Amino acid sequence: MLKESIQREEEELRKSNQKPRRPEGWGYFLLLWYLLFYQPVITEIHLRRENIQFLFIRFSAWQYAGSDKLWAGLVTTLCQSIRKHFGALPLSFYHVMGKRPRFASGFSQDEWLLNKRTCLTLGGLVFVLVSGVSLLSVAIFVPGIKDSSALKVIGSATTGLSGSGILVTVFSVVKNMVISQKQKIEKMTDSEKFSSHLGFMSQVKKEIEMLTSFVYYMEIYQRRRLRIVLEITSLDMCYPERVVGVLNAINTLLSDTNAPFIFILVIDPSIIASCLEQTSCMKGMADNGYLFLNRTVTLPFSIPEMGTKSKLQHLQDAVQSREDLMYKIITKNMERGVRNVKGKMIKLVDMEMSSELDQSQIDAQAVRYIHEAFHALHDDTDCLYKYIPDSIIQMKRIVNTIPITIRLMLQQNLMRHTMSPRSVAAWVVMANQWPCRLSWVLQCLEDRLQIRPTEEYRNQSLWGIFVENCKELYSMHKVLQNILALDGDPELFGNFLSNDFPFTVQEANTFLKSTINLDHSIRHKLGLIRGVNSLNKANDTSVTKFSPVQVSTGVQCSGIEECS
Repeated sequence: MLKESIQREEEELRKSNQKPRRPEGWGYFLLLWYLLFYQPVITEIHLRRENIQFLFIRFSAWQYAGSDKLWAGLVTTLCQSIRKHFGALPLSFYHVMGKRPRFASGFSQDEWLLNKRTCLTLGGLVFVLVSGVSLLSVAIFVPGIKDSSALKVIGSATTGLSGSGILVTVFSVVKNMVISQKQKIEKMTDSEKFSSHLGFMSQVKKEIEMLTSFVYYMEIYQRRRLRIVLEITSLDMCYPERVVGVLNAINTLLSDTNAPFIFILVIDPSIIASCLEQTSCMKGMADNGYLFLNRTVTLPFSIPEMGTKSKLQHLQDAVQSREDLMYKIITKNMERGVRNVKGKMIKLVDMEMSSELDQSQIDAQAVRYIHEAFHALHDDTDCLYKYIPDSIIQMKRIVNTIPITIRLMLQQNLMRHTMSPRSVAAWVVMANQWPCRLSWVLQCLEDRLQIRPTEEYRNQSLWGIFVENCKELYSMHKVLQNILALDGDPELFGNFLSNDFPFTVQEANTFLKSTINLDHSIRHKLGLIRGVNSLNKANDTSVTKFSPVQVSTGVQCSGIEECS
């Protein structure tokens, strides 16, 4: 959007030879002059202008998530950002004395008309003020005039009247400078009227209309189109009622077809649709949240799947930011450790000295191993990057987890000769991408070892254990629906464990001692559900295994109920 605006500015300058006005320096005082004495006119020349400037405003719904007035926070953020961009004084001038833009009549191309009403009012006040001061001066300083007391009264009255009119205008400007629109709306939300919405939305609508007309005024003054771009994020982290309130506020702001607002909703549609369906706003839409979104969003843009080149670039950026921080910390620790060791070369027997030396060696190894693990993540000749999701957040989770896992394994002497950094990175990716399936494999392995502890499972692959028990997992998909939703593509999981990274039971036991990104509550829940299912199956089997018995009366019966 910024590139487009720069390109349009250059084209418009070549076409019209008119530079846009900027409300800076001398242009600031010129703007105040126009606000006082002129009314803008929307002409054909203005409508044909293609140069545009975007004012970007970011609104994080999470900042207001705990408030009942989330939508009011959206409106106040909009008002405050416009006030900050254009300045409090021009906005106050417009609020008190400004005139809304009007369309040109006929073929006139004049973009400014003299505001006759303001000129006459101000001229009248100045004339009355000068007359009053003149009469008062004559009555005071010229001796020998009859009825001087009457002249003093008339002069004082006219001076006070005109002065009070000017003071009222100045007071109104100062008041609007001190009390912003944000404060007005916040005060209205705190009042009793807010609970019943008695005229509240109409007041908010008036404030928005005033802002809209001011933006139109600034368009004509700056000789360019202005668009307020409001980027709304974190809406899918709020309560359903708050989500509906924000969407209704957007519809209110966009109710004017020519409103200079562009809203960018950065959302997960499935979560927002679910929030809408939980509220009472879906009456008449068959409880379908997607229909509501389709009526609100005028330009849907689903981010396409990330390509290989883009994914590797994002991974490299995430790794680079992490390595910069990591190298600063570790290098500082290493230098401190080396300085301490060199300063006491004679006392190497000291336990504190030896521990510092060991820690510096661990830090040196950690730097090398972490660098190798990161290289495996964004190496286009390796297959590991294919299993990393396109989400930037998930990439950062993986990149942030790998250094901690490697350092924990080094502290426990689990990695120095047995595990490769690439394997550690692959294990972290698997725990991040398929927490439910990995927890299921580990739970099945634990149950098996509890029944028959033995060493024969050490070299068995995790994929083999999953294949043996996958039917039981999928039979419980209704109970585990929310947990299974955490996992990525099941086919990729099969290819990951069976072909590219065939981890064994022994390797899994080693990794588990340092795994920090696998939620243990998932495994605990899976164990409870599996235990209950095992008990149910055992009860069903015990009932069906009763054989027909002969009763002394000669009647044949089967089962517990008939025999009893």
